[in-house]
Amino acid sequence: MGPYNAVVELNERQKKHLRRLGHALHPLVTLGQAGLTDGVAAELERALRDHELVKARARVGDRAARDQAFDQLATRTSSTLVQRIGNVALYFRPNPTLTRIVLPD
Repeated sequence: MGPYNAVVELNERQKKHLRRLGHALHPLVTLGQAGLTDGVAAELERALRDHELVKARARVGDRAARDQAFDQLATRTSSTLVQRIGNVALYFRPNPTLTRIVLPD
């Protein structure tokens, strides 16, 4: 899992800032009917390391299964689930060596 060991706690102002930045992003990771696989977790891991803020799309059964998959994905990647709208989730994890996104206080 690398040097990421703690999920970042975000206040409302920081979440709003990240939602604004994430609005124009396209989903880079897709969960298919197989659900949360090691490959999906690895892909989100890579995307978070490269971009810090990543959208993921889920094509999983019902709402409960989708929400559970999104929550598990955040846990497995030590990232923060910033927003969930329908079948799209927005994840954030700062890169400890090369910070790209500066959060407001």
